[in-house]
Amino acid sequence: MKIFRNKPRNNLYEPQKQVKDIQNKKISITLSENLVDLYTLFTHTPDLIVRHLDIQKSGEKAILIYLAGLTNSDAIHDHILRPLIYGDEDKENPNLPISIGHIESSNDWKALENSILQGKSVLLVEGRDNAMIFDTQGWPQRAIEDPQLEASLKGAHQGFGETGSKNIALIRRYIPSRELKIKEATVGRRGKCKVSILYLEDVAHPEVLQELEDRIRQLDVDTILNAGELEEFIEDNSYSPFPQFISTERPDAAASHILQGRFAVMVDGSPAVLIAPVTLIAFFQNVDDYSSRLLAANFIRQLRCSAFFVAIFLPALYISLISFNYELIPVKLLLNIGKYRAEVPFPPLIEAFIMEMSLEMLREAGVRLPAPIGQTVGIVGAIVIGQAAVQAGIVSNMMIIVVASTAISSFIIPNHDMSAAIRLLRFPMMLIASLFGIVGIVVGLITLIGHLISLESLGTPYSSPFAPVHFSDWKDGFFRVPLWKMKHRPVSTRAIQAKKQGSNHPQGDDK
Repeated sequence: MKIFRNKPRNNLYEPQKQVKDIQNKKISITLSENLVDLYTLFTHTPDLIVRHLDIQKSGEKAILIYLAGLTNSDAIHDHILRPLIYGDEDKENPNLPISIGHIESSNDWKALENSILQGKSVLLVEGRDNAMIFDTQGWPQRAIEDPQLEASLKGAHQGFGETGSKNIALIRRYIPSRELKIKEATVGRRGKCKVSILYLEDVAHPEVLQELEDRIRQLDVDTILNAGELEEFIEDNSYSPFPQFISTERPDAAASHILQGRFAVMVDGSPAVLIAPVTLIAFFQNVDDYSSRLLAANFIRQLRCSAFFVAIFLPALYISLISFNYELIPVKLLLNIGKYRAEVPFPPLIEAFIMEMSLEMLREAGVRLPAPIGQTVGIVGAIVIGQAAVQAGIVSNMMIIVVASTAISSFIIPNHDMSAAIRLLRFPMMLIASLFGIVGIVVGLITLIGHLISLESLGTPYSSPFAPVHFSDWKDGFFRVPLWKMKHRPVSTRAIQAKKQGSNHPQGDDK
C-alpha cells in the first residue's frame, strides 16, 4: 500500500476558488443559476433541503432552502409552505402571505450561506434579485434542569441550557429591566459562534465593557465550542492556576452578579456562563449564603475559607513536621506516629504522593463513570485501597487521615475551577515542605500571596478588597453582614452606580 505525501494537487483548490467566487457575488434573478451556485457551496450535504414550489397568489416559482435538523419543521410547514402553496391571506404582508415572526432580506450569497448554517430558511423567487430569510431555528435541545455542579438547597432549581436565546430569557426573568443590555459578537471563521455580553447599562463600567469587547472581537480562530475555550482566550493570565472568570450554570447566580455591576458572557451552544470581573473572595460565595439565616451562612462561609488553607497546606504541614520540625508535635502523638511510621519504607513525601495521586485517580474515575457506578467506585475504592495500603505497610494511618481531610476540604469549595486549582497547588507545597520544612511552607505562602496580589481579572485586582484595601467590601467578604446593611455594590466591580438600596436609590423614581 502506497501513501502519497506532500504532492500538490491543483484540482483540490479549484472547488475552494469557486466557493470564494460565489460568496463574493450577488444572487441571480434566475432560479436555475442560483441552484448551481447553491449546490457548489453545499456539496456532500445530504441534510440540505431544497423545496420547489409555486406561489399560489402570484403564480411565481420559488425554492425554499434549509438544513434539516436545525430548523423547526412545524414553523416551516404552517407559516411558510402552507401560506405560499395554498395562498392564505395575510393583510399585513399582501405580497407574500407568510406569517413567520422575523423576516430579513439579502442579495449576498455569503449572508445566505451563514443564515442557512444557523438554522434559518431562505426563499428564492424567480425574477427577484433578493432572497427572504426566515427565522425558523429549531435544533434539538434539552429541557431546563437543575445544575449538577452547583446544587442549591434554597435557591432555584433550574440551569442554563445550550440555546443562547433561552439563556437570555432566563436572565430576563430575574432582571426585567430596560437597562439590561445585550451586546453580541460573532467569533470564528469556520464556525460562526455567537457570543453575548449581558450587563446593566446604568451600573456597569463602560471601560471594562470596552476591554471585554475588544478581547472577544480580536479573536481569530476556527470557532469557539464552549465557554471554557473562550475563557482561556480572553483571561489575563492563562498560566495562573486560579480562574479569572466565574463559570456558572445558575441563572439566579448570573443575575446576582449582573446586579452587582459585573458582566455575563454567554456562548451559544454552551450551558456555562462566564462572569467578570471577579475577585478571589467571590469564589467562596454561594447563592445559598443570601437565602439562609445570617449566622448559619457565616459559619458555612468560614468553613469554605478555612478549607482553602487546609486543602493546600495540610499535607505539606504533615510532611514538614515529620521530616524537619517533629519537636513541635506532642510527645505522645509523636510516639504513636513513629510506631506506625516505622513500618513504612517510604519517606513522607513519597507516601503523600502515593495517596494523593490515588485519590485523584479515584475522583476522576468517579466522574467519568455513570453516576450510580461512580459513587460506588469512589466510596468502595477509597475504603479498600486505604485499608489495604495501611495493612501492606505502604502508608501510615496518620497519612490516611491527612489525605481524607484534604479531600473533604477541597469538596467544600463551591466553585469547581477553584477547587481544581487548590488540588494542583498542594503538590508544589508538599515538595517545598519536604525540602525546607515549615520555612518552605512560609515561603510558598508568601509566593502565593504575591501572585494573588499581582493577578487581575479584566484589569480589576484579584485580591480586592484586601489588596488594595476597601473596607466597605468587607461586609461581604470572609463573612457577611445583614442584607439591609449592604447598601452599596462592591468597589471591585467599578460600578458607576454604587448604591443598590435605600431611600436615595438612583432608580427610586422608577419603583
